[in-house]
This record gives sequence, C-alpha cells and structure tokens, in this order.
Amino acid sequence: MQTTNALGRALRPLKQFLRLEAAGGLVLMGASVLALIVANSPLATYYSALLDVRLEIRLGSAGLSKPLLLWINDGLMAVFFFLVGLELKGEVLEGHLATLRRASLPAFAAVGGMLAPAALYAFFNSGNPVAMKGWAIPAATDIAFALGVLSLLGKRVPVVLKVFLLGVAVFDDLGAIVVIALFYTSQLSGEALAVSVVMIGGLAVLNRAGVTRPAGYILLGIPLWIAVLQSGVHATLAGVILALFIPLRTTGQPKAHGPPLRRLVHVLHPWVAFGVLPVFAMANAGVPLGQLSLADLTHPVPMGIMTGLLLGKQLGIMLLAGLAVRLGLASLPEGIRWAHIYGAALLCGVGFTMSLFIASLAFEQGGAGYSGLDRLGILAGSLLAGVAGFLVLRAVLRKRPGASP
Repeated sequence: MQTTNALGRALRPLKQFLRLEAAGGLVLMGASVLALIVANSPLATYYSALLDVRLEIRLGSAGLSKPLLLWINDGLMAVFFFLVGLELKGEVLEGHLATLRRASLPAFAAVGGMLAPAALYAFFNSGNPVAMKGWAIPAATDIAFALGVLSLLGKRVPVVLKVFLLGVAVFDDLGAIVVIALFYTSQLSGEALAVSVVMIGGLAVLNRAGVTRPAGYILLGIPLWIAVLQSGVHATLAGVILALFIPLRTTGQPKAHGPPLRRLVHVLHPWVAFGVLPVFAMANAGVPLGQLSLADLTHPVPMGIMTGLLLGKQLGIMLLAGLAVRLGLASLPEGIRWAHIYGAALLCGVGFTMSLFIASLAFEQGGAGYSGLDRLGILAGSLLAGVAGFLVLRAVLRKRPGASP
C-alpha cells in the first residue's frame, strides 16, 4: 500500500502537467479557429493592420523596432522556448526520460518522426531551392494540440500512453532547437555574438555560485535575448540557453520552496499554455482562404507539408520504434500495444504551432510567395492527422475499457 501511495505521489505532478497541456491544447484550437474566422471576415483588414503595427523600445540611441507579428514570433515565443528548455532539462535529469530504458523508445520514435516527414517534403520540392527551405516544417509536433485531442477521449487513455506522446514531443522539441540553430540562422554579427558569450558566462557564474533566485538569471536573460536577436541566430534560442542555467538541484534551501527550475515551470506553464501559444496562433493561423482553392493543396509546398505530417510522421515513428524494439534497444511500456503507438504516431502529425513557427523562419526571406501555401498545408495536414489519431485511438481504447489510468 505504501508503494502504491508513493507511486501516486510521484505521478501527481505529471498528471497535473498533462491535464494543463490538454486544456491548453483546447484553448489553442479555439484561438486557431477564431484566427481563421477573423482572417476570412470583414475584419481581415484590421487583423492584418494590427499585426503590421510597429512597436519600438528605445534607450537613448539604441532601440528595437519591429511589427507586432515579429514581437510575438521573436519575443513571446522566446518565453515558450524558455519553458521548453526548462522542461527538457527537468525531464532528462530527473523526469521520465532520466534513464536510458525509459528514454529510448520515444527517442527513436522522435528521430523517425523527424526524418521521414523531411524526406517526403524533399521528394515533392527537391527541384526548388527556395521551397526546400521549408524541409523542417512537417518534422515538428505540437504537444499541446496533440494532448488536447487526446483529452477528448477522457479517462480511457492510459497515463503511460500520454507519457510516451510527451516523450516523443520532448525529443522532437530538442530536434527543432538544433534545426533552428543550424539551418535557420542568418548572417552572423560578431559583436552581438560576443555580447551573448559574456551574458552566457554571467549565467554560468550565477549557476556555479548556487544562486537560486530566478531574478538574477532573468536580468541577464533579457540582454542575452537582445544580443541573440541582433546576432543573426534566432532569438528564441536565448530562451533555451537561459533555461539550461536555471538550477534544478539546490542545497541549503527550505524543502517547501522546491527547486527553482520546478517553480518556474509551475509558474510559467499556465501563462504559456493559455497566453503565449493562443496569441501566437491568433497571429499566425489566419489564412485568407478566399485566395486559395483545393487545387492549391496539390502545389509541392503544401503537398509536401501535408503528406509529411499525415504520412511521414506515422511511418517514421512506427519504423524506428519497431526497429528499436526488434533490436532490443527499447521495449513497449507495460499495458501498451502497437495499436496505441500507432494512434499516438498519428497525433504526432499535428504540427501546428511548431510547424507555423518553423515556416515563419523558412520563408521570412525570399519565400513570401509560399506564406499562404505553407499555412494551408500545415492546417490541412494537422487537421487530418488529429482526426485520424482520434478515431484510431477511440477504436482501440473502446476494445480495452480497462486501460484507463
């Protein structure tokens, strides 16, 4: 009985996290639908004008001036990636990815789920160097949206299946961070990079000194974000770098306070789930459908994205996960069958927020002609993958009503 109670206490934070992600996914769905409605209504002109409004922050002769859309994509999404970095660090060091055995299956699945969609996109667009900049768009997974769809199935969904889906998304986010850093970096500024290195050195000093108050890290994180923004590396990576220096384990601190990293995740998660991501969706999901037709889906860019999300994700995840299990490098979680994994693999094809974000990086220079087509492919592919995953899991879980957590 004591073992059961201890296990329940250990799983409580994870269950709370998953419930919050699922609720955030439902809000994200609502924001996306609202953006589509507004973009295809008489309010469309005001919608575009609002996103084009320039906002400026100035201190003496130095300042930043950007349209609202870029403040959202470069600024608010840095907060999102800060949270992603915190969660990555926590899961790898002390979470459900802390052991090789737990991490191996979602890790292999995530690798397959990135490689296969990218290959399918390249198949459709290999002859167009501008279109090929979008190869990473269908490689992304929107965990909030995917868990939101999963939550529609209620308590029939086993917790271990949610954990698998979350694990795939964690490694998928890590892959996205690497892709952004390596492939979506513009011309570099040595001076700004030097300032970034100084700020990172300061963060390292705070960490080594055992500083636990987040304020000190945030004070260095803001100039780090500005320096990374000016350096040519995408500014959202500043959020990930900052997260890596937030302490997870502390000594001499009252137990009630908890580790700084865990406290920050607890504080930030509702703001990101119910604020940052819905605002991002409102700013980026508004596709003027009147300018598009079903025939546009056959264009290589949306076709590559749609097939990558719908077909590439499931093929890559199932092939790599199956290979890992066959070779003895991983094993299926207890109580989970391949039918469950297949349903989760379909839900991983819901790229949405992350796909929209990578698309904004891929086509922000020299690819303006694809800005509507890429979003069409993302919306169509994510919708089809989400519906297919929901239907498959509903059928599978109906056969096993005892699979609830």
